[in-house]
Amino acid sequence: VNIYMELTVSHAEKYLGQFCSLLASYTWKTGKLRDQADMLVRQLNDFSNTEDPELRTCLKNLAEDLAMVQDYRQAEVERLEIKVITPLKAYGDIVENKRVSLHTWKRTHCRFHTVITRQNTDSSLTHTRTHTHTRTQVNAQKATNIAHRSTRQLEETISDFQRQKLEDIKRIFTDFITVEMVFHAKALEVYTHTFQNLDSMDIDKDLEVRHTHLLEPGQGVEEEEEDEEEEDESEIEAQQSRQSYASQYAQILRQKN
Repeated sequence: VNIYMELTVSHAEKYLGQFCSLLASYTWKTGKLRDQADMLVRQLNDFSNTEDPELRTCLKNLAEDLAMVQDYRQAEVERLEIKVITPLKAYGDIVENKRVSLHTWKRTHCRFHTVITRQNTDSSLTHTRTHTHTRTQVNAQKATNIAHRSTRQLEETISDFQRQKLEDIKRIFTDFITVEMVFHAKALEVYTHTFQNLDSMDIDKDLEVRHTHLLEPGQGVEEEEEDEEEEDESEIEAQQSRQSYASQYAQILRQKN
């Protein structure tokens, strides 16, 4: 029984501690991935400003959708910290309390064995006085009762600990999977729209714009301004026909409000 109870506590301390460290690292790296994606969003926006209408629209839409996914990723990080990391950290104190209970039980049983050994020694001595022998027997009986009660209490404590541990592990990893599923489901919804947006980009339109510029190198300032206006109009049309998921979502929220 003693070995079983110690192993129960030791295994919980070892493996739950490792889970806590690994999942804390997982959460931290997820946060770093969000930071890198934010940098990618800025680069996409900068690059889009140097390109022609079709690619510019697609890159801006991609940047908006990617930024939206990072908002979801931030929520993922916060939920992991609350629902997964915090409960696992709490097991440090919980396991320590169980070790204190085990230590108390061991001290009680050490005293019990000391009293029993003394009783056996007194019983073997023929010259031992009767009242001394009786007192030793009484002390031995008290020690036996205390030891049995201590063992029963510890067994109940470890049994409750085991049940609570099982329930907590079930809840923690269920929450972990739920948080991950929610993030990936939302990201998939956004990225599906983004993919369709990118796939519908008309490359020939941008090539035509670039080809027009190459064929008319000597055009005047007024003609350049007219071309820029036409490009702006083309970009507006493209943006209206192919909005990012983030823009559409924002419009829906505004309409609801």
